Amino acid sequence: MLKLSVVIPAYNEKGTIAEIIRRVKAVDVDKEIIIVDDYSTDGTREILKDLAARGEKVFFHERNMGKGAALRTGFKHAAGDYIIVQDADLEYDPDDYLKLLAPVLKGRAEVVYGSRFTGEHRDMFFHHWVGNKFLTLVTNVLYNTTLSDMETCYKLFRADIIKSIDIKSDRFNFEPEITAKVLKKKVRIYEVPISYAGREFSEGKKITWADGFFAVWALIKYRFID
Repeated sequence: MLKLSVVIPAYNEKGTIAEIIRRVKAVDVDKEIIIVDDYSTDGTREILKDLAARGEKVFFHERNMGKGAALRTGFKHAAGDYIIVQDADLEYDPDDYLKLLAPVLKGRAEVVYGSRFTGEHRDMFFHHWVGNKFLTLVTNVLYNTTLSDMETCYKLFRADIIKSIDIKSDRFNFEPEITAKVLKKKVRIYEVPISYAGREFSEGKKITWADGFFAVWALIKYRFID
């Protein structure tokens, strides 16, 4: 049996952090949970300090650095055979870990993405749908692949693959960078359908249209440089 490292980057998620950790712990797989607080100011940090005092694996940034930077910290401390990214909100359901692990256990994949567009999901605003589809289309054109959801949070990597990649992005452009670099390593990405309950800005969503422009630039840049 393989061991799964669940890396949770957290920034100002006081209302959901305890529940997402509870849900992750409830999944019946051999796992470790690594939480990285990216200098939260809403009370999340205090919740995590309490968990750290009780033995949970929590790391704290001394300034806000972004999701990509938090993931770098988490990956560095991961000891599992495979590593999965888990956002600290409740958009993604940890019960889907079993779906992502299935092709790995069958020897079919080393990197697995959970697609929000092929499984059951709460409808998202049209402009979010368009943005996600556009970024995925750019990825497919530039890297000769057929992904349906490049921007998904649920990315599962064999540990040695993700640790061999020099991740430069500090913020949300982690998603296109890591996808580009995995594909440039000639690693085929396997997709499985997952459930998705997307939230909007009024509910705490942080990614914006500006992040979309940076994502396009990252896809173009990493197509031609390392």
